[in-house]
Amino acid sequence: MRIRFHFRLIPFVAASLLVLLGIVLGQWQTQRALAKQQIETSLAARAAAPALVLGENLVKPEDAEYRRVNVRGHFVADWPVYLDNRPYNGRPGAYVVMPFKIDGSSLHVLIERGWIPLNIANRSKIYPFQTPAGDVDISGIARRRSGHVMQLGSPAPLTRGAMVQNLDLAEFAQASGMTLQPILIEQAASPNDQQEGLVRDWPKPSSGIDMHRGYAFQWYALALMAFIFFVVTGFRREAK
Repeated sequence: MRIRFHFRLIPFVAASLLVLLGIVLGQWQTQRALAKQQIETSLAARAAAPALVLGENLVKPEDAEYRRVNVRGHFVADWPVYLDNRPYNGRPGAYVVMPFKIDGSSLHVLIERGWIPLNIANRSKIYPFQTPAGDVDISGIARRRSGHVMQLGSPAPLTRGAMVQNLDLAEFAQASGMTLQPILIEQAASPNDQQEGLVRDWPKPSSGIDMHRGYAFQWYALALMAFIFFVVTGFRREAK
């Protein structure tokens, strides 16, 4: 009795496809983990840098992103927009975004003020929140964009008070007639959060590194198991 390996075309093709799929998807998840690790490193470095003070000059978004930002001015309370499909702790809700007139400048900057819950029975009904009047100091983290979610249907023209899936700074500037800094600010948490009726607990853009690494391990394991299965099942005992 001897053991010999028998090559079979169909199992070879199936195993090759699984190996290729596992390697490609494993590399994709690995690259996503590396990209988020780079963001994590950038966040740490820029958080340690001095806060950027916004004024009459436009900032470079690539230099400002993830940096701490301070700005003084007042909210333009009659031009809010709401970013829909932003759940928090399993509850449906939206982010409140409001333009902020920079003191001593003709420029505005968009402030992501915080999260509010949505009325499931009537999503167009916004729960009340407070907006401070007069000049205030705002601190937060600069972002180049507000994040992107799947667009449900065709977006309506942007108007004040609109509920939107995603927000483009150029579109907001055109609709409002305001000249904007090319960044948004995620407003930092403060003792006034509860009084204003807003939650400022922003998701980290680098979150999910371990998840991507776990997915990469699973895809690489699939590729390895497919190869081992093909080799092991290819051996047959033969009579001498």
